[in-house]
Amino acid sequence: MKWNAWGDPDAATPLSGGIRALLTQAVGLADPGRPELDPDQVNLRPSALAQADVDALAAIVGADHCRTAHRDRLLHAGGKSTLDLLRRKDSGVQDAPDAVLLPGDEDTVAAILHHCSEQRIAVVPFGGGTSVVGGLDPARGGLSAVVSLDLRRFDRLEALDEVSGQAVFGAGVTGPDAERLLGKHGFSLGHFPQSFEYATIGGYAATRSSGQDSAGYGRFDDMVRGLRVVTPAGTLDLGRAPASAAGPDLRQLLLGSEGTLGVITQVRLRVHRKPEAVRHEAWSFPDFAAGTAALRAVTQTATGATVIRLSDEVETGVNLATTESIGENQITGGCLAITAFEGTAEHVESRHAETSALLRAHGGTSLGEGPAQAWERGRFAAPYLRDSLLAAGALCETLETATDWSNIPALKTAVTQALTDALAASGTPALVMCHISHVYPTGASLYFTIVAGQRGDAIAQWRAAKTAACDAIMATGGTITHHHAVGADHRPWMRDEVGDLGVRVLRAVKATLDPAGILNPGKLIP
Repeated sequence: MKWNAWGDPDAATPLSGGIRALLTQAVGLADPGRPELDPDQVNLRPSALAQADVDALAAIVGADHCRTAHRDRLLHAGGKSTLDLLRRKDSGVQDAPDAVLLPGDEDTVAAILHHCSEQRIAVVPFGGGTSVVGGLDPARGGLSAVVSLDLRRFDRLEALDEVSGQAVFGAGVTGPDAERLLGKHGFSLGHFPQSFEYATIGGYAATRSSGQDSAGYGRFDDMVRGLRVVTPAGTLDLGRAPASAAGPDLRQLLLGSEGTLGVITQVRLRVHRKPEAVRHEAWSFPDFAAGTAALRAVTQTATGATVIRLSDEVETGVNLATTESIGENQITGGCLAITAFEGTAEHVESRHAETSALLRAHGGTSLGEGPAQAWERGRFAAPYLRDSLLAAGALCETLETATDWSNIPALKTAVTQALTDALAASGTPALVMCHISHVYPTGASLYFTIVAGQRGDAIAQWRAAKTAACDAIMATGGTITHHHAVGADHRPWMRDEVGDLGVRVLRAVKATLDPAGILNPGKLIP
């Protein structure tokens, strides 16, 4: 990916006239200020890694795979949040890892962790570089230096059990490569988060990722059947059977650990045969309450939709869900819902019929397949639009949470109000949009997209708004994160999430697996 933006530079999305007009009317456009820096102009903090350590690490990983060049360090300087991208406009000194290491096997990872533990060097595991919560910040945590451990060479489909429906992947396999490798054998993983084009299998596991087909195939942690994790204390090989009563499930301890407890090198996953048929349909509901009730009925009845999501009135009004026509003619009044169904032709038709009947009974009106297909065509494009908005002087970011069905109205109202008030205090109106993106029998996630005008120090401006939103989430019974993970950004709220005793448990596990405290300091664990 581009060093200071999302994804492929050739896929960048310029702002349309409709979007510019919408922004001018809704939030005002400030002067974008500083021009984009050339990579060579970025002033990285000088490497703190002693030459003896560079030589030792090069001997472990191979000289070609121990990189200290400016561009290698720059490309591993963090993730892709709005704060990350705003920081990369700064002409001052920027943090970066002191070296980038690219191991190719578990023994090499273990040797790196051993050396770094002895020499007190922080290690930040790096997959696709798509974190939006500060999960890849090159923090030293009081240690002598910090290195980025890039897992791209763990890039193979190691095994496929077609009888059991399981595949073993290296942690560095990307989403598209996983689908390509499985597709040769007629299988699919079916995990499509918005970061799909760049994120990796190891990253999905480390962050408890949730994909857009979660209604049909589950979250990523639902798919995991086993994993291998290299820690400074040794290697864990977890998951012996489809289910077990042999004590607490240690896989769950490592899933979501965000590189703080060990380096995930291999993941065994449930996979499925590629669907024979796919059917799409979009729906309109008079308001968000009616649409939410409809999604709850479908989910609790378990009709079998693969995708089901609902945009609120504001998101529907600007056509954010369909991406292709944002700011142009409105598709529908009220709220737009998207459904998709995959499987055999017979299952697709029966699931579609049952779901449609429930949606219609709750006030839904079919809009046909067009808007749903438009959503699918553009579902990985939104981050490119965010980059163009930032360049135009707008502030654009997302955040997400989840709660019980009964609490959705209160949580949505509280977060919307917190964001609106905080951004108004900075001198800009805000456009706060929301959709339900993942559903469960007892509740759902709420995903907010916020657009405002940049005012003054845009980093401080967004931090204040995000803090207000996180405080509102915790005060109103939501979780601090549903699928973006904790990283550095959500870490201040982890004590509220798990309690004092929960923090002590996490710290005890950390002390056991990583006694020198080298793994991804400053993330997840308070």
